[in-house]
Amino acid sequence: MAIEIEQRPTVVRLSNVATSDTHGEDSPYFAGWKAYDENPFDEVHNPSGVIQMGLAENQVSFDLLEEYLEKKKDDGVAEISRFRENALFQDYHGLVCFRKAMASFMEQVRGGRERFDPDRVVITAGATAANELLTFILADPGDALLVPTPYYPGFDRDLRWRTGVKIVPVHCDSSNNFQVTLQALEEAYKDAESNNIKVRGVLLTNPSNPLGATVQRCVLEEIFEFVARKNIHLVSDEIYSGSVFCCSEFVSIAEILESRNYKDSERVHIVYSLSKDLGLPGFRVGTIYSYNDKVVTTARRMSSFTLISSQTQQLLASMLSDEKFTENYIKKNRERLRRRYEMMIEGLRSAGIECLRGNAGLFCWMNLSTLLEKPTKECELEVWNTILHEVKLNISPGSSCHCSEPGWFRVCFANMSENTLEIALKRIHHFMETRDILQKY
Repeated sequence: MAIEIEQRPTVVRLSNVATSDTHGEDSPYFAGWKAYDENPFDEVHNPSGVIQMGLAENQVSFDLLEEYLEKKKDDGVAEISRFRENALFQDYHGLVCFRKAMASFMEQVRGGRERFDPDRVVITAGATAANELLTFILADPGDALLVPTPYYPGFDRDLRWRTGVKIVPVHCDSSNNFQVTLQALEEAYKDAESNNIKVRGVLLTNPSNPLGATVQRCVLEEIFEFVARKNIHLVSDEIYSGSVFCCSEFVSIAEILESRNYKDSERVHIVYSLSKDLGLPGFRVGTIYSYNDKVVTTARRMSSFTLISSQTQQLLASMLSDEKFTENYIKKNRERLRRRYEMMIEGLRSAGIECLRGNAGLFCWMNLSTLLEKPTKECELEVWNTILHEVKLNISPGSSCHCSEPGWFRVCFANMSENTLEIALKRIHHFMETRDILQKY
């Protein structure tokens, strides 16, 4: 029986964090999720429901994980013998076997072009915790991080909400496919200075979410030179590094450091997770890899607030240490993501919609600017609202990603079956045909 609590008119004061609006929950990004939750699509039971295309989740290779675990059932007896070992207290540095396995997997998804020291791997409960933890370490309340736009809407929550740190957007545009420029970095830095805001670092997502594209080597080099000149930090969120369709096109910041004999490397920190490449967001496994000894030490101390269960670490250590499995998984996962991406692009193109050229991630960056009555955020949200409530597709408007050009949308394609994706594409095609007919009259 539910307990009824009488709500009195007098409000008991809560903390500034609890009452802050910096969580970003009022964003259309989260509003779209709510609409989906209230009316989720099901091919059999609710075929007219909202199809979730706002969730960057990788389900295209889940069968490979299930197949691996099925084969490992016979190892259950051995796992039972580890019950006491897993159940009792563990050092919050993380299991040595798991940190070694993570370092090895990070090398593998980057084609073996870099080496990662397991002693520099800090385990966190997902990339969300890793980014927030790094923000706590690198900046004080009131300080800022420069973040190139468009950026993942969740950063407004992850970087700002509990830390009190500000985000200063580095505005990028379609003239160069939204690649970061030195001019844009300088302008953002000067903007912060003019407002007496101390910039402590740059946070870069590579491959980009929401663009679905990797950052060019020359751009990475310019960004690194910029942070070295300003004496600030560089956080490289490489959570999609194993989801690059053309692995030769991805350059990790670790490669840039190696080419420079690790000069100024103490200002660089890499964030990674198994949520996207391995499709295990529910396992909450993230990592910080820092080239700064003090950051590693502090991150380990703070990671006691974001621990991962020993059982999870044991299971994944076994999986990631199986090179035959990981090699096959990485190869097939990339092939499947490329197929999905091409299916998505071709479907949109047949409907008269173009996208930014992508080569990574679980989404594409779709251009619907021609549908806007005026090039404004308000008109963009009108189109988004129509697509959400009439077409019944949850996609993310560019304004929720702080894109400076109205009319762009992030559309995810890896969190559903191919059949559901085909249904979504048919809805988009019908929507575009209807718009064309209305415009003619």
